[in-house]
Amino acid sequence: MKTLQLFRQLAFGLATVLTSSAAYAQTDAAKAPAASEPKPSPAATATGKIGAADVTVAYSSPAVKGRAIYGGLVPYGEVWRAGANEATTVEFSKPVTVEGKALPAGKYSFFVIPTEKQWTVIFNKEPKQWGAYKYDQKLDALRVTVTPRKAAAPAERLAYEVTPKGLTLRWENLEAPIAIK
Repeated sequence: MKTLQLFRQLAFGLATVLTSSAAYAQTDAAKAPAASEPKPSPAATATGKIGAADVTVAYSSPAVKGRAIYGGLVPYGEVWRAGANEATTVEFSKPVTVEGKALPAGKYSFFVIPTEKQWTVIFNKEPKQWGAYKYDQKLDALRVTVTPRKAAAPAERLAYEVTPKGLTLRWENLEAPIAIK
């Protein structure tokens, strides 16, 4: 009799655990985004050649979504990762000059300090960073100044373009050309 009673208690306990595990799994699955849902800031890559150098820009592409970007979401006077999620990276297969200043071949994190009139563009020696949270100015390989301009057409998603003349960052109603040779 005691064996039967012990068996019933074990069976009831096991049924309770399995039922609550199944309910938890369903709740957890309901929270997870479906694989078909677009990511808020999907990963993107821009590639091209500048002279003999192969250039690759890896970034996450946030959307404007009706927000004020420059001076709003991206504050003026602060280091910005120039994308979303991980820091944007730029890789050069050969040495280049950026706005007339030498930069060795390599992979760099890419940051920007925007202001209303000019932007400081930064190539940092630590490419593996989350955002700009651990950005260290002592690791800058190069800083140059560029002048942003009004874009020909608004860009809902942040995008980079590699052209024979350099790199262009385009988002919202601005673009920032960076001369590279």
